[in-house]
Amino acid sequence: MSHSHSRLRRGAGLAAVVTVGLAGLTACAPSDGSTDDTGEASAPKNVIYMIGDGMGYNHLSATNLYESGQTRYQLDGEADPETLEEQPGDAVQTYEEWDHYALSTFPAGGEYDPEAAWSSHDWVQSGATDSAAAGTAMATGEKTENGVLGLDADGESAENLSERAVATGRSAGVVSSVPFSHATPAAWAAHDESRENYHAIASEMIDSDLDVIFGAGHPHYDDDSQQVDDADYSYISEEDYQRLSEGETDFTFTDEDADFSAYADGEDVPERAFGLAQAASTLQQARSAEGDQPYAAEANDVVDLTTMSEAALNVLGQNEEGFHLMVEGGAIDWAGHANESARDIEETQSFNNAVDAVVDWVEAESSWEETMVVVTADHETGYLAGSEDDPGFSPMTGEADEMPDSAWYSEDHTNQVVPFFVRGAGAETFGDEVVGTDPVRGDYLDNTVVADVLMDDLWATED
Repeated sequence: MSHSHSRLRRGAGLAAVVTVGLAGLTACAPSDGSTDDTGEASAPKNVIYMIGDGMGYNHLSATNLYESGQTRYQLDGEADPETLEEQPGDAVQTYEEWDHYALSTFPAGGEYDPEAAWSSHDWVQSGATDSAAAGTAMATGEKTENGVLGLDADGESAENLSERAVATGRSAGVVSSVPFSHATPAAWAAHDESRENYHAIASEMIDSDLDVIFGAGHPHYDDDSQQVDDADYSYISEEDYQRLSEGETDFTFTDEDADFSAYADGEDVPERAFGLAQAASTLQQARSAEGDQPYAAEANDVVDLTTMSEAALNVLGQNEEGFHLMVEGGAIDWAGHANESARDIEETQSFNNAVDAVVDWVEAESSWEETMVVVTADHETGYLAGSEDDPGFSPMTGEADEMPDSAWYSEDHTNQVVPFFVRGAGAETFGDEVVGTDPVRGDYLDNTVVADVLMDDLWATED
């Protein structure tokens, strides 16, 4: 692929397309998407796919309550799809004003039944996807079985959006707040029968055409971002770590916070960058410090998702042909599994901050006529809801700067629809991809939709 060798500067005017992970909302706001002279949707130069792993409607609602004391998407009533309705509320996050839909997330062989989903609390507690199957569907447009990465339901390798970006002359990258070889970032690079094959997945990612790989999973640091005497090579083999850190790959390697910050500021930006944050599993969620309120527990002194995202944009933005970037707020899911309400808000706010930084980049360095941004989730985790849910539904309530009145009803993924927001070049095409109407959340798409729209249409190749 061709690259411009000049470093991206603030105000350089390059375009970006952003895709972010949240679905399950009814369409409303204008997309600011552009069309060509024939009225057809224009292909985005850049796509940024932002995924809040595990972030269902109520994860967003709880965070918005904590921030502002008000929220949307809440329910109050019996488990009856004919009478349940979302309660009104104003947007808190910028992306809530974009085009929005709900998103179904089930794996190969599964289904989403809108009526059954709202008739009890039981139906959505089974048949849920995991992040590997969901990531594969989102990155390739192919449904697969849980635990499988980058292979379709027949076990055949499926092209992903990173590979399509490269095939069209663009660059590609992944950023995550959890290990870089974990399921979601891996889905944009690897093809493996098991998401647990971390060493093989890491090797495949290092040897891929990705130009940016940023994430956690550092073998020499613990979950408190402290150096350890005995390295833990869970997420990357010792051999691969050594060849990265010793400069034996085409990546410029760093594990220093100062380097991430420099790249984010447009200083000494490399053509290809591999950044390994100084944390074992998550940037913040798994730290040992305790606190029952957001930020009450002392935070790790480590790079954040916003800085990594800004750095990635500056690396990828050097390619004048454009890029694809996947940004994952991965530890929302980890907090959901652990039913950690305070950490869930912290992680969702961290993700939202990264979205805001991406929006700022688009508006300063690119435009909505050149860039598509998607914000969505791969699935919901923990069945976060009102404290008096089951058998009916109750709203979460709360005041700003206070923990919302809420409860967890699972320690696993659920088969709920999630929110999907989109803005920018080509965004109007998603209105033609609706696969059903949910009685509560409205029109919904399937989680294969972004890959399908890009690879079958906007980023189609002759092959």
